[in-house]
Amino acid sequence: MAVFAAGSRGDVQPCLALGRALTRRGDTVRVLASSRYEHLVQGAGLEFHPLPADPFEIIQSAEGLELLAGPTNPFAFIRSLGRVLEPRIGPILAATRAGAEGADLVLAPSFSFIGVHLSQYLRVPHAIIHFQPSHPTREFPHPLAPAARFLGPLGNRLSFDAVDLGSWLMCRRFINPWRSKSLGLPALSLIDPIRRIRTAPVLCAFSATVVPRPTDWGPNVHMTGFWHHEQSQWQAPRRLLSFLEDGPPPVYVGFGSMRTEDPRATEHLVRTALRRLGLRGVLAGDPATSEKDMLVVGDTPHDWLFPRMAAVVHHGGAGTTAAALRAGVPSLVCPFFGDQAYWAGRVHSLGAGPEPLPARHLSLPALAQRLRTLVTESVQARAARRIGRSLRAEDGATRACRVLDGLVGR
Repeated sequence: MAVFAAGSRGDVQPCLALGRALTRRGDTVRVLASSRYEHLVQGAGLEFHPLPADPFEIIQSAEGLELLAGPTNPFAFIRSLGRVLEPRIGPILAATRAGAEGADLVLAPSFSFIGVHLSQYLRVPHAIIHFQPSHPTREFPHPLAPAARFLGPLGNRLSFDAVDLGSWLMCRRFINPWRSKSLGLPALSLIDPIRRIRTAPVLCAFSATVVPRPTDWGPNVHMTGFWHHEQSQWQAPRRLLSFLEDGPPPVYVGFGSMRTEDPRATEHLVRTALRRLGLRGVLAGDPATSEKDMLVVGDTPHDWLFPRMAAVVHHGGAGTTAAALRAGVPSLVCPFFGDQAYWAGRVHSLGAGPEPLPARHLSLPALAQRLRTLVTESVQARAARRIGRSLRAEDGATRACRVLDGLVGR
């Protein structure tokens, strides 16, 4: 089985949870991902095949910063993303074909429709992975097109077609030549790949506790729950354990692979806001910049860290949002781009955090005000604990395995 996981860590880790569940049942799972995550994939006991693109380096580059600071319009965002990917797309596609060879099943997100192409080439079934609700519904708009909600149920439904069509228009000029020259397949029309993903099996790697299932989703759409991956071999450094023991639970602040235009100014703002409220902080970044009341940590598993925090401030990636909710602690979400604003809205709507604070609007008064709400509003803490209990009772990866059993005839 081949799993295409070309995104950031938040896209890779759920695939590791699914892969581990599958290998326990006797399957061989190969994960196609950036070399940055090779140690995670192999540490999970899965086969690894490298993709020649590092999402972290892309985001940290000048073109990545331009993408983050660009327009929130989904179609402008897709065009900007296409410009970022264009010089890298050829090597990525070549590595994707090589990594998928021999697979009897392909799992991939719907973006670029890569599962459709590999399925046709290998003549094997495929399933689509959704880390956010991206299958059409009349109940809410596509996470990348929230403004469509003002057009009512029909606008909601059409927003999904519009985003998928925009994605295919962006990818088509790269993908169709690849299909012809490398895969020996005919070119696809404007609507053919969209038609194919509408009827393909869909694995929604999120929970109905967080995203209630739309009533108009068909039987091919399976809401499994979040796919939770634990790094059981990880050992907390003594410095972190001592900091946690030396005072009340701190607030975690970290934005994953996202970065603001001036990271140093943002870090100063965060420290000042925490201190204004008398809060200790665990910050993601360079450990050498730690202070007595602010411990800065490097790569630290969220499933270990978050339950030990008073609250979490993060960027709203699907994986980080799931980890924070599962930990049962309230969150302030500062979305940067993509689906992050959607997850920020869900956290707030569920009562597990204050009104989101978009990263481009970060300021000391706004952050301090929301942090005060975050640590003093007991209703948010209670809601977060209730959601956490529900999510910890789920086993999304095992549910997904049962769906896949049906695809391969087991």
